[in-house]
Order: sequence, then C-alpha cells, then structure tokens
Amino acid sequence: MTDNRYSMFIGRFQPFHDGHRWLIEQRLKLGKKVCIAVMDIHETEPDKNPYTYYEVMMKISEELSDLLNEGKIKIISIPPIESINYGRDVGYGVIEHLPPEDIKNISATKIRTK
Repeated sequence: MTDNRYSMFIGRFQPFHDGHRWLIEQRLKLGKKVCIAVMDIHETEPDKNPYTYYEVMMKISEELSDLLNEGKIKIISIPPIESINYGRDVGYGVIEHLPPEDIKNISATKIRTK
C-alpha cells in the first residue's frame, strides 16, 4: 500500500527562494510528497506581501515544474494563518528542519529590497 499523505509546508513565499527549496528537498529526499500551502495574504498585508497568491503559485510552479508534473508536490491556497494547533496524536508529526547557515541566512525581505 502506498502512502498518499503529504508533508506540508505553510508559508507566504514572498518570494519563493533557495531556503524554501532546501526545506522542501529535505522531505522529497525521504521519498515523501510535499504540499506547499501558500497563505493568500497579499490583500491583508500588501506592504509585507507584495505578491498575490497567483504570482507566488506561478513562481513555485515554474521553479518546481518537474516535481509538479511528477506528482511529487502540490500547491494549494490557504487563508492567512494565525497559528497551527493540534490536540493529540492524530497521525501526523510536527518536524523542525535545521538548515545550514548559508540557507538559514536567506531572507525573502532582503530579496524583495534588492
């Protein structure tokens, strides 16, 4: 039986960058599928989030087109998220990935100001 579940990454991706790619690759390397949940937050905070959901989704689709075509990733829109909550073990884990310094130092804010 194949596992049809996904590893989910929630973010603004303003813009999508190599740090985001690194995170996604950590799960893909383990043979996991990845769901990229893009917060549709442009309208509520356009100064901090200049790209619309559509622009972000198109950028990720272009950058990861091979993975998208192979069915290894899925991109979805979600509303602005205030917190992530769970009450008990319901069959999924919460995993923190600790990136190397060169990846950790990538900043979407700095990218936007270039």
